[in-house]
Amino acid sequence: MTTNRAPRLVTGTGTAATTPLGAAGARVLPIDVALLWLRVSFGLTLALTHGLNKLQAPARFLENVAQRGFPAPSLLGWAAILSELVGGIALALGLFTRAAGVFVASTLLIAAFKVHAADPFAKKELALAYAAIGLAFVLAGAGRYSVDAWLAHKLRRSA
Repeated sequence: MTTNRAPRLVTGTGTAATTPLGAAGARVLPIDVALLWLRVSFGLTLALTHGLNKLQAPARFLENVAQRGFPAPSLLGWAAILSELVGGIALALGLFTRAAGVFVASTLLIAAFKVHAADPFAKKELALAYAAIGLAFVLAGAGRYSVDAWLAHKLRRSA
């Protein structure tokens, strides 16, 4: 007799969501390694090449935001800077991953469709790619090798 159940991923003594990093008997899952690699490479690239770049000359960036007609340009400009810098670092660490993904994706979708609205697709492509990765982390979470997973494990053990 066959069933229509989807196969479950088994990681030794628990699932990827419940088995802490380095637990005895836990197997490394390729998806967790892939999420780690993507989080670290994407997060650090976003933080160091985009967020830090804007933070080094914030007046110029805020002026650019104001010239584009955004309401409350100082508030939204700093939100964009912090989204890219702090959001990128948070993603790299796997800390508040889903929330960071929301902020990053929102910022980059605004960049793609408002800032680069009149530009050809090639100019929007990078912002859209960054937004897609941010949304992927909203959906997938950080994976087992993250601060989020470590915190979740600690909270479960103390409860």
